[in-house]
Amino acid sequence: MTTLTRESTARLVRTKDWKLRYHEAGAGRPLILLHGSGPGATGWSNFAGNIAALAEHFHVYAVDMPGWGESDPATVDRLDHVEAAIQFLDALGIDKAAFVGNSMGGQTSLRLATEHPDRITHLVTMGAPVGPMRTLFGAGDGPSEGLKVLIAAYRDPSPENMRRLVEIMCFDKERFATPELCRVRSEAALARPEHLRNYVNGLPQGAPLPKWVDPRLLPGITTPTLIIHGRDDRVVSYEVSLHLLANVPDSRLVLLNRCGHWAMIEHADEFNRLVTDFVRNT
Repeated sequence: MTTLTRESTARLVRTKDWKLRYHEAGAGRPLILLHGSGPGATGWSNFAGNIAALAEHFHVYAVDMPGWGESDPATVDRLDHVEAAIQFLDALGIDKAAFVGNSMGGQTSLRLATEHPDRITHLVTMGAPVGPMRTLFGAGDGPSEGLKVLIAAYRDPSPENMRRLVEIMCFDKERFATPELCRVRSEAALARPEHLRNYVNGLPQGAPLPKWVDPRLLPGITTPTLIIHGRDDRVVSYEVSLHLLANVPDSRLVLLNRCGHWAMIEHADEFNRLVTDFVRNT
């Protein structure tokens, strides 16, 4: 497998409205990786363990969406990642692509499948929220335990708060919630204070997802869909993915035990095999 680095894969593109940082590798059919929310989250931080393996089969693009990483900042009134994704495709001359989205990126991919079905060939979600829905197993007092910790880390992205955030994202805390990762995430978040400020200021208006997929449109999704979820996810309950499975006609669900919100990180090898097989053979 080719050794790739953050620096060797980094690119910049100017779309109609945005300057976007992305990481590119491989050749063949296009595969877009969309990261989740969280201070310090980027395309590379979410998918560093996946890009090289997937690039053996696809032309991979891991994008920093507006408001994250090294891409342009975005106030909540401009925070439409579906429009940004379409602009990204247009800027690079990509007619349609497979979309793989974690959490917030999964919600973006779901919306894209309902609003722009001609631009997406395959849909893969990991821990994707569907919307402000009441669940049987989730807490009834507002945001989940994980989202409360995430919001606290946006308000104060100290290494200690980052440790709490990374720990709640993972099942295997000893392996993944390392001091080094917590420090790197803290430094990345503090390097872009405008991202932190825009997120916190936009919370009353629904940041980071001021617009959700219309749940009434889920049964109309015709895109082949692979849903991946960790049974131990403390940010978005796996019950949400059961709802997706029940409503998206051409869908299948892989529920992973001993797995939190970051399936692509905690179970990278299996995740890479699942995505590769699904996109190549479905």
